[in-house]
Amino acid sequence: MILRLFAKWLINSLAVFAAGYLVYGIHILDFWSGVTAAALLGIVNAFIRPVLIILTMPLNILTLGLFTLVINALMLKLVSWAVAGFEVSGFWPAFWGALVISLVSWFISILLDAEFHFFKGRP
Repeated sequence: MILRLFAKWLINSLAVFAAGYLVYGIHILDFWSGVTAAALLGIVNAFIRPVLIILTMPLNILTLGLFTLVINALMLKLVSWAVAGFEVSGFWPAFWGALVISLVSWFISILLDAEFHFFKGRP
């Protein structure tokens, strides 16, 4: 349980640093700011994001789920307000940063999951 939580935090940290590197408008001052932002983003996504998803369900259905990208951008902007040294300079950098974070964390999770299944001897 603790190892899985640590792995998710590490994956999110790598994704946040990738967004800081790839997206113009996302600035990470130092290593600890990025790691703290990843941890807080995980907490925000666990507690605040589900409430927003439920509250905006009609709009999300109307846009075929694309409004979830806006919610993800708002969560990233919320984290930037709370963490010193992690800055997102507007909505569009938050939007593209949230998209990069989602894609990078998804890709790394798939790679690690395939690696774990390989070592366990499962197909």
